[in-house]
Amino acid sequence: MMWALVTAFATLLMASQARASSAALVYDKPASQWNEALPLGNGLMGAMVFGGVPDERVQLNLGTLWGGVPNDYLAPGAATQLKQIQKLIFSGKVAQAETLSAGFMDDPKLLMPFQPFGDLRLHVENKGTVSDYRRELRLDDAISTVSYAVDGVHFRRETFISYPDRVLVMHLGADRPAEQNFTVALTSPQPGAKVALVGKDTIELTGQIEPRANPASSWTGSWSKPGMSYAGRLVIKAEGGSIRQAGDHLEVHGADAVTLVFSGATSFKSYRDISGDAMAAVRTPLAKVAQHSYESLKNAHLADYHALFNRVHLRLGNDTSDDTVATDQRIRDFKTHDDPSLVALYYQYGRYLLISSSRAGGQAANLQGIWNQDLLPPWGSKWTTNINLEMNYWPAETGDLWETQTPLWDLIDDLQVAGAKTAQRYYGARGWVLHHNSDLWRATAPVDGPWGLWPMGGVWLSNQMWDHYTFSGDETFLRHRAYPAMKGAAEFVLDFLVEAPKGSPVAGKLVTNPSTSPENRYLLDGKPVGLTYAPTMDIELINDLFNHVRAAARHLGVDAALVSRIDAAQKRLPPLQIGSKGQLQEWIEDYPETEPDHRHVSHLYALYPGHAISPDKTPALAKAAKRSLELRGDGGTGWSRAWKIALWARLADGDHAYKLLRDLIAENTLPNMFDNHPPFQIDGNFGGTAAIAEMLMQSRIGEVTVLPALPSRWQDGEVDGLRARGGLRVGITWRDGAPTEVRLLSKAATSVHLRYQHHDVVVALEPGKQLIVNAARLMPSANERQPTMAD
Repeated sequence: MMWALVTAFATLLMASQARASSAALVYDKPASQWNEALPLGNGLMGAMVFGGVPDERVQLNLGTLWGGVPNDYLAPGAATQLKQIQKLIFSGKVAQAETLSAGFMDDPKLLMPFQPFGDLRLHVENKGTVSDYRRELRLDDAISTVSYAVDGVHFRRETFISYPDRVLVMHLGADRPAEQNFTVALTSPQPGAKVALVGKDTIELTGQIEPRANPASSWTGSWSKPGMSYAGRLVIKAEGGSIRQAGDHLEVHGADAVTLVFSGATSFKSYRDISGDAMAAVRTPLAKVAQHSYESLKNAHLADYHALFNRVHLRLGNDTSDDTVATDQRIRDFKTHDDPSLVALYYQYGRYLLISSSRAGGQAANLQGIWNQDLLPPWGSKWTTNINLEMNYWPAETGDLWETQTPLWDLIDDLQVAGAKTAQRYYGARGWVLHHNSDLWRATAPVDGPWGLWPMGGVWLSNQMWDHYTFSGDETFLRHRAYPAMKGAAEFVLDFLVEAPKGSPVAGKLVTNPSTSPENRYLLDGKPVGLTYAPTMDIELINDLFNHVRAAARHLGVDAALVSRIDAAQKRLPPLQIGSKGQLQEWIEDYPETEPDHRHVSHLYALYPGHAISPDKTPALAKAAKRSLELRGDGGTGWSRAWKIALWARLADGDHAYKLLRDLIAENTLPNMFDNHPPFQIDGNFGGTAAIAEMLMQSRIGEVTVLPALPSRWQDGEVDGLRARGGLRVGITWRDGAPTEVRLLSKAATSVHLRYQHHDVVVALEPGKQLIVNAARLMPSANERQPTMAD
């Protein structure tokens, strides 16, 4: 029996080492800080594994553990400020409008923070010298592994978080029996948390979020009442040896192998109700898995995870990655050395992070996904809705991870309810509104300061719902989820739009007021201000929304009167304008900029993720968008660079997109491959992942463009499983910079314009039957080739 155990361990170890490849993050030492630890998650729970020897730390998060209490945030009397703010902005007294806007903010005006739960701590009693250390995160299995040797004994730890079983599992084994000797504890940074031992094999951590006064400089709100309760249990299953209590921790001695199973929960039931029984929610999954072996838990985890992750495969060049080179070293080297397999790893890591941080039943991925160790996380680790939340889900469409969007749709459902109250109380409008930030309690009113007075968050999220419909063709989703949100956002906009007065550059047009171009400012009479009317992004977002609502309403056969109102209003919107530098103008007037290299490029929304601007259909606006990108420069935060990569891809400039991608990985990527804003902010990972796909394939309904922005450095490669609008699956193989084969699959009979370098071939697809298009049909002849914008 024991020999079988040792043989099985050795076989597992060799198999793991044999398959270590570009699908793994690999390190030759433990993490010394949080930004080196490796993330695990199931959308409800997150963990950061440090891989220490002899001291291991696994930092834990629960997706619903937040500061504060249920609150509608609506400030009494805010609506009385609106007309005066609008009047001041129209008359050019913007500084006064910004002062007055303090009375138009949330109550409180700072939102609540995502919170850490605690830490699982191990102290391993290995007396000898550690050798052969290796730490991995295998993306193809979503398993963190730590292996090392001490005095000829090989040890191995595997950790994963199971979505089907709702538990974290850690397994400790060795190639010699009776070698497992360690202590295990649960700790928490939460004030008032309590630890208790339950029987000989269980540790329990419980508590309640206590009132807290946070400094205003933290951009985090304070709360004066106790918040939600939380609980966690860690159960130890040992094969052989013994377990005994020792103070507030447990000790394992002489075991052959040990499995630790952790379950955590909060009392959160909804954004209006935190009366749940946290401990009961903890016990349920533990009771379910009590008799399950480690292998059965692992197999259930793998079956669930593989069904999502294995849908898309990407190879860039020949995989020459050396798995003896640590991933953090490869990141450092990337600035000066091409490493196409590192780019492929970065792409798949983004998909891995989305699966890990956003699953049905959990919360939407926040600014840090589902991972945070700080009581005062950067920007509260909230949902910032003027780009960051939307960017989190960009890779879900092309990356075939539609299921990960369910928490986003759930969030939007709640925001419609909360946002309807804000629309009525603040604007006297129908429909629903969302400003630039939200938290677990579904705040929808303006927050933070004048820059938070941007009422287009609901419009952007509604547009994103329509985009999902164009990818999926899901009629049920359109009718019951997307259209109600889109309709409500349009009703708000129709009531919010006001006529620009005489003397203004767009007199008689319908404009938004007040608003801003997210987080950017301009100079007015030599002073920096941010509030304005009709910023370019608002007009782009509203045009898209109106087009989408019109198309959806006619498709569903509903709301003819609403469509008529939309038709009339849309004709009166201001046009997009080109400024004095040849750029796409960001504001209603060509104001001087306070930060010419500002991180936001909000006015380029219509180029990406929108489609209203494109080199083939609106060449003059595309040229102006390109000029805006040139003036902004290639610097910026991680997420800003990610957005710019996609924008350059839409302009068909693959080499410029690659330059920014190289900068993103080499300069804005932490040792564990998290995006560095700085500090860590996960949207850059997700934006970068989506942008890589955009370089390889772009789509509209009935149209697929292959290799639209292929860098000259990616001469050979292959991708399979990308999703295109119209419900298509796409695979592409290319050699010497040109496609050799395109594979298309559709659930429904359809025809598609397949494009490559302005060559267009129409192909007919049969339901469920893959069509392979070879190079002869794809390659344009010399006299057919047309110049691109990159030329």
